Amino acid sequence: MAERNKSRIVVGISGASGAAIGVRLLAALRRLGTHETHLIVSASGAVTAAQELGLGRGDLVALADVVHNVRDIGAAVASGSFLTDGMVIAPCSMKTLAGVANGFADNLLTRTADVMLKERRRLVLVARETPLNLAHLRNMMLATEMGAIVMPPVPAFYAHPKTIDDVVDHTVGRILDLFGIEHGEIARRWSGLADEFASRDEGAAS
Repeated sequence: MAERNKSRIVVGISGASGAAIGVRLLAALRRLGTHETHLIVSASGAVTAAQELGLGRGDLVALADVVHNVRDIGAAVASGSFLTDGMVIAPCSMKTLAGVANGFADNLLTRTADVMLKERRRLVLVARETPLNLAHLRNMMLATEMGAIVMPPVPAFYAHPKTIDDVVDHTVGRILDLFGIEHGEIARRWSGLADEFASRDEGAAS
């Protein structure tokens, strides 16, 4: 049951590799308890989550407070009058990026992103592709010019990640930062080289 006294945030999962980012983000938001989560999963996103994580659609549904069918263009989140703090698409495929950048709101995922742009709300696109062709780069530029934040899930090697989970957690922490959501230390924060070397020296001494 959704809690209407909470702020809302929309999480989209599209068909790019990196379904773990969207899943971990939903889990973090549930644990933090700061926002009511609205989930939209594309058909390709569901396939990718099954292939990469072994999760079925029911597993994804269980992570969110409210779930919307990607084909339901009449859902609440399709209107700017439905108040939210913004939207994250994680991961964001190049097809979804193209739809957002060019205003091609042909499903609920891209329509909701379009709402965020027109209402001047935060939209974070965790764009997942490499290498990038010119169409990808131009679409990222268009989305940025309209107010979206394009955030490729780039590993932060300065944090010395030891597992894939460490890399995913850092990305999730940075996403939460973009919404001003306090999360503790999901993502290790850089405090400068002096502190970095001091912590290494302490570890060596022990």
